[in-house]
Amino acid sequence: MSKIAILGSGGWGTALAVMSEKYGHEVTLWSPFEEEIEAIRSDGENKKLLPGIKVSEKICLTNDISCACDMDLTILAVPSFAVRSTAKKLAPLLKPGQIVVNVAKGLEENSLKRMTQVIEEELPQVKTVVLSGPSHAEEVSRNVPTAIVAASKYEDAAAKVQETLMNQNFRIYVNPDVIGVEIGGSLKNVMALAAGVCDGLKLGDNTKAALMTRGITEIARLGVAMGGSAQTFAGLAGVGDLIVTCTSMHSRNRRAGIYIGEGLSAEEAIKKVGMTVEGYKTTHAAYVLSKRAGVEMPIVNECYQVLYEGKNPSKAIKDLMLREKKSEIEDLWPKQKIN
Repeated sequence: MSKIAILGSGGWGTALAVMSEKYGHEVTLWSPFEEEIEAIRSDGENKKLLPGIKVSEKICLTNDISCACDMDLTILAVPSFAVRSTAKKLAPLLKPGQIVVNVAKGLEENSLKRMTQVIEEELPQVKTVVLSGPSHAEEVSRNVPTAIVAASKYEDAAAKVQETLMNQNFRIYVNPDVIGVEIGGSLKNVMALAAGVCDGLKLGDNTKAALMTRGITEIARLGVAMGGSAQTFAGLAGVGDLIVTCTSMHSRNRRAGIYIGEGLSAEEAIKKVGMTVEGYKTTHAAYVLSKRAGVEMPIVNECYQVLYEGKNPSKAIKDLMLREKKSEIEDLWPKQKIN
């Protein structure tokens, strides 16, 4: 049995708490909002985000962040915009070598830094691990078989997360490619928004298949340019997470995209979803990063124009289809004159 603190009582944090307690761990679930903790305590479930999933009375519910002291694992399950502020609160509490697991998928809005970079700036004494992959909270909480990745530059920390959290319905693979795993997990939300737009426009399976396939190519281009491994994007944190996010109604990013395809503005769509839509801000971050790195990302460019410049989604699709002719296999054919 391990002692686990999960910081963030949203859908994913609650699902990880329910799963971890089920498999015998001592679990504490924290929220900075006392009303959230009281609602879960009184209802016996997270009614808004995981209705019908019982939260055991054995799970300690608190809004005292000192609960993270002396834990075997501290899991940051807050939205990406709250990672830095939460890490700051943890700075005086955590000992050197403690393991902090990040499950937020996104890039910091102003700095464009990955979440582990943010955490390591605020908590230089800890060992960071990223837990990412195709894993809807709604399914993990119901023990639906799921496979994900624990990535870290610390081999022992990744192995500890694998050993602690893996069970018969939650398979974890380790991966040293933190950059690739984080970029894959962040940018798939951009493609999920785009996939939702296609659904909202009532386009077909062909369109979505093209979008997802070319989308992972773009994600890999940027990820490799930033130092990630191309192999990672063919795995669970790349194409795996992309598939689940682009095809499921559990995906709040896809739902927001559907509303945009049906005619709502980005702001109206996000308001209608009623939860954090990470792909909105990540689109801006990806757009800026692609320009900095000199990486061609036409889908991201069109998403940026639709979300931030009010471009008509149908026009964006048309412009993508009418781009100059390309080879699917990049940098393979030699440049030679054909007589």
